[in-house]
Amino acid sequence: MSSALSPLDDYPVHQAAEVMRHPATSDRNFYDRYYFMLHGSSDELMLIFGLGQYPNLSVQDAFALARRGTLHRVVRASRTLGADRMDCSVGPFHLEVLEGLSRVRFVLDPNEHQLAFDLTWTGAIPALLEEPQFVRSFERVTFDTQRFAQTGSWAGTITVGDDTVEVSGSRWRGVRDRSWGVRPVGEPEPPGIAAGRPSPMSMWNYAPMQFDDYSILYICSEAPDGSRSLVDATKVWNDPERPVEHLGRPEHAHEFRSGSRIVTRSVLSFPDAPGGRLNVEVTPLLESHIGVGTGYGMDQDWRHGMYQGDLVVQGVDLDTVADRDRLFGIVDSAARFETNGGDVGFGLHEYLFVGPFPKYGLTGVFDGAP
Repeated sequence: MSSALSPLDDYPVHQAAEVMRHPATSDRNFYDRYYFMLHGSSDELMLIFGLGQYPNLSVQDAFALARRGTLHRVVRASRTLGADRMDCSVGPFHLEVLEGLSRVRFVLDPNEHQLAFDLTWTGAIPALLEEPQFVRSFERVTFDTQRFAQTGSWAGTITVGDDTVEVSGSRWRGVRDRSWGVRPVGEPEPPGIAAGRPSPMSMWNYAPMQFDDYSILYICSEAPDGSRSLVDATKVWNDPERPVEHLGRPEHAHEFRSGSRIVTRSVLSFPDAPGGRLNVEVTPLLESHIGVGTGYGMDQDWRHGMYQGDLVVQGVDLDTVADRDRLFGIVDSAARFETNGGDVGFGLHEYLFVGPFPKYGLTGVFDGAP
């Protein structure tokens, strides 16, 4: 009979009268996940990758999405989660925490799907614990999550097809987050009373942006009536001795490509920021449809936490022009950010619009903007 113990049980980190492989909650939707994004401060190349554990589903999976030119290339892998939750490997994917809250190495070994990398992350700002998200829908808790975020830089190599890119220097930046808790994962559940009911959230907007001396972390989850289930706006200095500044309630103004839900320009505003109103103009550089092929979307054959077998590795290749009709849902854009004070930075502009959103003339589920 196999033991429920793992090496992690030898450390004084227990939070409940349970072994470490078992979360304190038995909710099937408990997850623990890494997310990373890399960009070259340009429209040259964007990489998104991550790894997640779903202990109550006995699944661990990982993915990488490269966007270059019109290429949308995904490599993904899934395996059965064993007793040792310190083992952050899934087939060709390997993750190693080199220095907690500061340095992480993520490797995708060479494989038949023509995407590989060996990258090391170094944080530019102290990791920031964001506001938790809690959503109850028809009496059931659907979101109860905690997350920390960080901006930083990358070093290493990326190989796409026959081309290897050396990642070094100050322009190779990015963002990462670590989140855990309860959110919908795995195989779809019967909808029950929620069938045909509108989503409580229509707009999700997330923008961690990195400037030379500081970063701004912004989140807004908003319903069509303007109510918000999660909102946060914080300025974090590179210097850990300088205090974090809370920027107050943020506002957003998005412009869309006609007939789509693709954002072409945004202005994020912080009217109550210390020192006076702060406006940030957002210019997308390169967009990735992270909901397609990675597990973040509604693909019927691959969702985060969905059981695939002992070990499965797959590749997905799409063309952003020829396969445009297949690319929808949540979008992660590498973006340029410029403040009304003249500071220029780069980072992630993530957004999702589901269902109607009257402020921007959006109707239906994924109907395009006027």
